[in-house]
Amino acid sequence: MFYPYFDPTYIILLPAILFALFAQSMVQTTFNKYQRVRAYSGMTGAMVARNLLNSHGLSNVRIEMTNRRLGDHYDPRSKVLRLSPEVYQSTSIAALGVAAHETGHALQHANEYIPLNVRNSLVPAANLGSTLAMPLFFIGLIFAQQSLMQIGIIAFSAAVLFQVVTLPVEFNASRRALVMLKDSGYLVNNEVRQAKSVLTAAALTYVAATAVAVMHLIRLLVLRGMRRDD
Repeated sequence: MFYPYFDPTYIILLPAILFALFAQSMVQTTFNKYQRVRAYSGMTGAMVARNLLNSHGLSNVRIEMTNRRLGDHYDPRSKVLRLSPEVYQSTSIAALGVAAHETGHALQHANEYIPLNVRNSLVPAANLGSTLAMPLFFIGLIFAQQSLMQIGIIAFSAAVLFQVVTLPVEFNASRRALVMLKDSGYLVNNEVRQAKSVLTAAALTYVAATAVAVMHLIRLLVLRGMRRDD
């Protein structure tokens, strides 16, 4: 059961980890590429986000600049859209795509988009599961306590479910972003396709995170089965 030098169940994770590395490389490469391409509208990410929010009746949503690179996000609790400097201040196609994507999340919140509400409701369970699942499972594994392993698996399942529900939320925000940018004229012609490339690359990172989480869960189930057979 115990492998001092190699645990063969890590092989289960390898394809998902390689995919995650590929996705991270893709998002960095694609964002950097289109960060150097100025949008014809000449508007910054912050300006586009502000105009889109206002046009959808969300003038109460504040926009702030965060110092984290690619740390762009919408905070539904404080109704604040936070943009990184390379998005907030830039007039690039990449910046406009990301700014509109985060604006899409604000619209989801305002419209009570069901997958977003489900994801938000899962946050406490997912955070608890991410923190406690592995310690509980491996304590159970070491001391042959099937009940602890089962609790660990159930706890980790909440984190996996959170990742799965995140996918439609992110895909929908990107669809909204592209429609808004095109319909409002902030991106024209080929620029829409280029922005789509940025958002598609970003979406790959969420798919990869989900794949890693699912493979981790499968690995836990395999380890439990192996311990049961000892």
